Amino acid sequence: MPVRRRTAIVSCLLVVAALATGGVVAFTWSTGTAPAAPTAATPTVPVVAGTVKSGDVPIYLGGIGFVQAYNTVVVRSQIQGQLIQIPFTEGQAVHPGDLLAQIDPRPYQAQLDQATANRDRDQAQLANAQANLQRYVPLLAKGFATPQLVDTQKAQVAQLAAAVKSDEAIIESAQVQLGYTRITAPIAGVTGIQQVDVGNIIHPTDPNGLVVVTQLQPISVIFTLPEAYLPQIQQQMAKGELTVLAYSQDDKIKLDQGTLKLVDNQIIQTSGSVRLKADFPNPANRLWPGELVNLRLLLETRPDGLTVAAPVVQRGPQGTYAYVIKPDNTIESRAVTVAQITNGQALIDSGLKPGEQVVVDGQSKLQPGSHVTVLHGKAAQEAVRQSAQQADIP
Repeated sequence: MPVRRRTAIVSCLLVVAALATGGVVAFTWSTGTAPAAPTAATPTVPVVAGTVKSGDVPIYLGGIGFVQAYNTVVVRSQIQGQLIQIPFTEGQAVHPGDLLAQIDPRPYQAQLDQATANRDRDQAQLANAQANLQRYVPLLAKGFATPQLVDTQKAQVAQLAAAVKSDEAIIESAQVQLGYTRITAPIAGVTGIQQVDVGNIIHPTDPNGLVVVTQLQPISVIFTLPEAYLPQIQQQMAKGELTVLAYSQDDKIKLDQGTLKLVDNQIIQTSGSVRLKADFPNPANRLWPGELVNLRLLLETRPDGLTVAAPVVQRGPQGTYAYVIKPDNTIESRAVTVAQITNGQALIDSGLKPGEQVVVDGQSKLQPGSHVTVLHGKAAQEAVRQSAQQADIP
């Protein structure tokens, strides 16, 4: 091979090597100055928030009770007779004095008429005897009448006067008997089951009676509370009447509002509880004898009490706590003490301050230090609805 050609080949190889080296250098320089990849954003948890409120908070003691009729009367006839009318229907509301049954009054009216006639006869005879006595007394003074005649006339006047009094008593008795032919409601309430039919003979010793009348207005409720509350109840009763609220068994319907009337004079040893009795006006008859109801005794009203929605309070191994939203939208888990939970509101004794934001819904994805996004409006309502649906799944 000629020298010139060999030199050319060597030069080309050097150029290729130089280009290759330059490529490596260029690649190395480009890689060393490339910008760093962006940091991933911190994830946030959507939650529904509420505010710790301050105000007057009623303190209730809750118990379960049963409704008891204020009065229950078995209406019986006081006389024997033909029952000719029953003007009420079963279950009908009645008032004092309303007619429940009518017994044939004619025999008793006849007795009254006879007693009245006897009295009138005796009164006439008494008037005649008194007139004779008035004539005999002057004649005795003049010697035209004997003392025996005057004494006899005085005795006759006294006898007839006594007969008139006896007649008056018989008339009163007959009037009472006649009044018994109208059997009326002794109390206001609702009639029970009809016991007899028209045409039956009512006997005064009939144990079943004519009808049962149960008084519904007012009405009573007997309920129990733990004996530990007895000193507080007695202390508040000394200040005045205590209000009692009656609710349906699901606590959704307020049935009536009444007052506490008395506390039983002994403790139920087997359960460690005390019985109480409350009276309710029951204007709408929502309380019915034998019904089970939930009772809330208003013990006192706490001023400046702190309240939050009941779902704010969570339970864990260490007790009750709540998630507090800090100003930087991070979460703090804080232990709280709950005094009571009523009507969806929790009364907080300690752990929270007025105006703080707390998590109402969305706690399942939280832990201390989590970042949150507070939902508002429809988004908050939808989150609460979904949580409720999940809670219903067994």
